[in-house]
Amino acid sequence: MKIAVIYPEVMEIARYKTKRKEFPPFGALYIAAALEEHGYIVEIIKLTTDNLIYDFSDYDALAFSISSSATFNMFVECRFKSKIKDKTLIMVGGIHANLFPEQTLIDLKPHVVGIGEGEITIIEILKEIHTKNFNKIEGVCFIKDGKPFRTLPRKLNKNIDGFPLPARHLIPQDDFIMNNRMSNTDLLMTHIMPGRGCPFPCRFCASSQTQVQYRSGKNIRQELVHLIENYKIEGFSVVGNDFILNKGNVQDICDSIQDLNLSWSTLSRVDRVDSDILLRMKNSGCYELDLGVETGSQKILDAMKKKINISQIKESLKLTFETGIKNKIFLIHGFPGENHETTMETINLLEKVGHLIDRISLFRFVPLPGTYVYNNPKEYNLRGTLNSPNWDGDWGKFHIHHNHYHWWGNDNDFKETSDSYEILSKYIESKWPPKYEI
Repeated sequence: MKIAVIYPEVMEIARYKTKRKEFPPFGALYIAAALEEHGYIVEIIKLTTDNLIYDFSDYDALAFSISSSATFNMFVECRFKSKIKDKTLIMVGGIHANLFPEQTLIDLKPHVVGIGEGEITIIEILKEIHTKNFNKIEGVCFIKDGKPFRTLPRKLNKNIDGFPLPARHLIPQDDFIMNNRMSNTDLLMTHIMPGRGCPFPCRFCASSQTQVQYRSGKNIRQELVHLIENYKIEGFSVVGNDFILNKGNVQDICDSIQDLNLSWSTLSRVDRVDSDILLRMKNSGCYELDLGVETGSQKILDAMKKKINISQIKESLKLTFETGIKNKIFLIHGFPGENHETTMETINLLEKVGHLIDRISLFRFVPLPGTYVYNNPKEYNLRGTLNSPNWDGDWGKFHIHHNHYHWWGNDNDFKETSDSYEILSKYIESKWPPKYEI
């Protein structure tokens, strides 16, 4: 049986305004690996803005892996303009499908939508490729008696070490091996995912899985050794949610990879940092820590339900700097309630701790589908979302890298927020010149 796993290429804009690839399509890679493990012939196909229409006549099944709502319209065009046999099984999974399974069924007209973890679900679906009887499969949504029908949720797998490593061999090497992403170096690197899920309730974050699944140090070492032997990597970057969630797990990973002599970067909340864990990370090769600072305004931090304070931000930057690990921080500007005053609070914080910071990534707020803000539009006076009277059907605007839209408040709020963003952006570029990609 021949199966195509289809994912969208998403480009981000680096600080010096050039497009570059984001991290590899892990959803598609893990699904493809599970399919190969069960003996299926698998190809991974990339959708680009210039190439959305394919001839899928040779495939028995298609698996659309929708990495974000921003890419949904790409799949709509691919689905209805590509050549697909009537008997081909069409499956859909990924972030957008998890958030809007019924709507995905209506808009894309697949046979079945997978909700949640997909490695086991897709194998069970394929066993019913001829019957199209999905009633007994947990974690799916399909049309039953003319209406969308959800089965019981699938429980998360307790041991994700048992999943095969992502099928990187099915995509071009340039799509996952890079030499311009390791903080102003040319080290050959790639990305890894050390776990899944995040328990924190940040209102701007679209992480829908609150139960955390951890990979062991042994399992991560196995993946890194494979990458060293096959692709000669010199470093890696962690993607996903906060790395320092379970400090015992972090210690296990650090101890397991210390002798590999790899340089690596990762990300964390500021309240998860302490001297002991930083030193262990440093000794195992960590050279940069990306911290979710978000803002210098306690008012906005509280509105975000970030559950951190300014003192913790300062302390985490100080500890990381003293350990000899570079600090990179993430900032989000324009969360509902942002104004000139809160923007100046961010600039004032940067004035005090700027000597501890090596790089800054500044984003404008966008109400990503699945976030608390998106799901509570009246509370935030949102506009332009699926349930808004002025919804235009454009999912592509929910993208953190291409965002200049009026999301909340009145025209005066939008003008003040936009003007304040320009002030902050110019300040950051003056202090941290855009010489390199971030």
